[in-house]
Order: sequence, then C-alpha cells, then structure tokens
Amino acid sequence: MNYRRNFFKGLLFLLPALIILFIFRFLPIILAFVISFFDWGISGKGDFVGFKNYLQIFNDKTFYQALLNTLWYVITVLPGTIIISLIISILLNQKIKFKGFFRTTFFLPEVTSIIAISFVWKWIYHPQIGIANYLLKLVGISPLKWLEEPRGIFEILFNIDLPKIFEGPSLALFSLSIMTIWKSLGYNVIIFLAGLQNIPEHYYESAKIDGASRWQSFRYITLPLLSPTTFYVFIMTTITSFQVFAPVWMMTGPPAGGPLGTTNVIVYYLYDMAFNYGKYGYGTAIAFILFLIILFLTIVQKKYGEKNVHYE
Repeated sequence: MNYRRNFFKGLLFLLPALIILFIFRFLPIILAFVISFFDWGISGKGDFVGFKNYLQIFNDKTFYQALLNTLWYVITVLPGTIIISLIISILLNQKIKFKGFFRTTFFLPEVTSIIAISFVWKWIYHPQIGIANYLLKLVGISPLKWLEEPRGIFEILFNIDLPKIFEGPSLALFSLSIMTIWKSLGYNVIIFLAGLQNIPEHYYESAKIDGASRWQSFRYITLPLLSPTTFYVFIMTTITSFQVFAPVWMMTGPPAGGPLGTTNVIVYYLYDMAFNYGKYGYGTAIAFILFLIILFLTIVQKKYGEKNVHYE
C-alpha cells in the first residue's frame, strides 16, 4: 500500500515535466509522423497518400546527393574531432601553468552561439579579406575559394578527374567540417579530461617500474581505460554530425546548399522541401528516414563498437 502511495506521489511531482515533454516533444513527433502520410502543403492538410512520400525518397536523386554529402561530412568530422580532442585533453591533463585558463579557452566555442560562430568563420573563409587565404599566402599557396568551390578535396589535391563518389567532400563542405571540429572541441575535451582523470594513477606507476615507455603506457593503459569515453564521444559525434543544419544555412545557403548543391546535407534538404517548397509531408518523411538511418548506425556502433570497450 505504501509503495503504491509513494509511486503516485512521485508521479504527481513528475506530472508537470511529463506534460511539458508530451506537448513540446512527443506530440510534435506524433503529428509529424501523421503528416508524412499526407500530401500536406502550405495550405494545410491534403490527400492521404500512404507511403508515397517515403517511396518518392528512394527515387529522388537530390536526396541521394544530400545523403552522400552528409556521409562525407560525418567521415571528415568524426576522426578529426576524436583525435584532436584527445590530444588536447592529454596535454591539458599534464602539470602545466594556467591550466584553468586553457580549459576555459577551449570550452568557450561550446557556449558561443552557432550563428555568431558561422558569421566569424564565413569572414575567415572570405576569398579576398579572409585570414585563411592570408595564411596560405604566407606559405606560398594560392588563395582558395573556400565556401564557393564545388570540387572534391581529393580532386583538388591530386589534380585529376575522379568519379563523383570518390572525389571526396567538396572544399566548401570540408571547410564546414573544419569549423565544426573547432566548435565541438570544448565539450569533447572536457569529456576526455574527465575520462583521463578517472584512470587510477597506480597503473602508470606500476608500468613505469616495469620499464614501460610513455607510448607503451598510452597504448596499453590510457587507450583501453579511455575506451568508454571514446565510445560515447564517437556515438554522440556521429548523431550530431548527421543533424548538421545551421552552419550550412548560414555559410553556404540558400539556395540549395552551397556551390552546385555540394553542401546540401539531409537536414538542409528536408528544410528546403518543407519550408521553401511547401512540401511538409515529403519533408517530414525525409526526417523519419534520417531518424531510421541514425538509429541503425547507433545500433551497429553499439553492437560492434562496444566489444572494444574496456572497463576497469
């Protein structure tokens, strides 16, 4: 009896939060799912079309280009974010002066508006007055049209014509990836720092007594015991990279996501379909396809990636 009474008391305290979650989170998801089965336009509810919107996606060449662009974006952001964040966190974990200052400096981009950051980086990439081309000139490299170049980075580097799927992300998309890696450093560095500081010091002391080098300690102690943190950062970076929108819209669009659509990622494409062309049913269908893609990749990562996660 007391258990049931306490349960309902707890539920009563949770009720305001549950109502807010239902109204502003779950209800919009349910309504969006319903809309995806209708020919819903700017004028309101249209005819019920069943799975027509979903079937149309599989015949949409622009969607496949957006999917390819998104995959290239994830492939460039994911390793760059993990490797650079890990290196910085290891350096900040040493006994250095002004450690608090450096931690704060690296975390500042995380709490800065993505809109403001996009404006600043758009100026950095400006072909004439941007600092990126100024630095290239200092080392004798010709200026680049960072956000206006549709050619893939592999095509630019090797100066050869490659099939579309092998030419890599366009320079414009790669430029967005660089900005995203810089923006995400603050959060990921803090997460890695927390993981590093949870590794017991006596492991390193024992390894040092046994004659292990710094590299061997890093390889056989730090990396295995940091694997839960790395696994978390890997999954979260994948999810957030698939959902990129604001930098694309602010720095390379509209129209149609940058030069020749090479920065037209999935979220930007569904926004374009829904709010520029008024195809709300089709746009929400794309959103749920994106949800299924992210869900599938997360399950695969959890199933196969978790095997390499080591706990103390």
